[in-house]
Amino acid sequence: MNAAVLIDQFLDAVWVEQGLSENTLSAYGSDLRIFAKWLAGKPMLDVDGGELSSFLASRYKDGIGNRSTARILSSLRRFYGYYIRENSIKVDPTALIESPHIGQLLPTSLSEKDVELLLAAPEVTNTLGFRDRAMLEMLYATGLRVSELVNLKFEQISFRQGVVRIIGKGNKERLVPVGEEAMSWLEDYMNQARKTLLGERQCDYLFVTNRADGMTRQAFWHIIKRHAKKAGINKELSPHTLRHAFATHLLNHGADLRVVQLLLGHSDLSTTQIYTHIARERLKELHAKYHPRG
Repeated sequence: MNAAVLIDQFLDAVWVEQGLSENTLSAYGSDLRIFAKWLAGKPMLDVDGGELSSFLASRYKDGIGNRSTARILSSLRRFYGYYIRENSIKVDPTALIESPHIGQLLPTSLSEKDVELLLAAPEVTNTLGFRDRAMLEMLYATGLRVSELVNLKFEQISFRQGVVRIIGKGNKERLVPVGEEAMSWLEDYMNQARKTLLGERQCDYLFVTNRADGMTRQAFWHIIKRHAKKAGINKELSPHTLRHAFATHLLNHGADLRVVQLLLGHSDLSTTQIYTHIARERLKELHAKYHPRG
């Protein structure tokens, strides 16, 4: 089989077996196609560990850092692990390759003051600004992933109970409380701005564009950056910045780590524990600032 068929077969299999998200599958596919192109026609199932090492070395020379290299190697491990299980190959070429050392990166977060500035940035006297404010409020109130937010539909919201039902990574369901402030913005958006944006048109998605379509995560990411610039926030932001702020601020105010894990939809507590480092740094700052011997 040629590389394209092998990659598609692998992606279809892991999607069925593990219910991986579209973003994860896209990343796997991109990494594997880059490798297939580098092989210049050599069959993907005929490579050995030396060739894989040469490929990773070439990526490193091209300026790819340790974190991206580790992700590419992870994609290759999954790919060859699948074809080992299928008995298409007998030896896993990734078996003896060590992952590059990655220092623990703390997520970019915002202070509570910065969040307030960001939330206040949209111009709520127009429909698009009102929609943006409602989306930002929801994102900060719930800690949703941007992809989860833009894909929200009516049936996922319970206004009576004040919760949103999310199908996250691996098709795992979780219920996330929505605070009164965010719920108020959401209700007003639905009763006013959304109706104006849609006119006579229909759309299943909760948050819509002025073309009556659902919004992409890329489009909303640009919206966040635009409002951050307007608010005078000069930090390096990511699409998950408000999600990180949600988790960090909960911990700073005494929330239990396992509660935050459930709200974020992390399957492994170790994924959530990175936020304790941020909270610890905040405690050190407060101690240094206010303690007589800080």
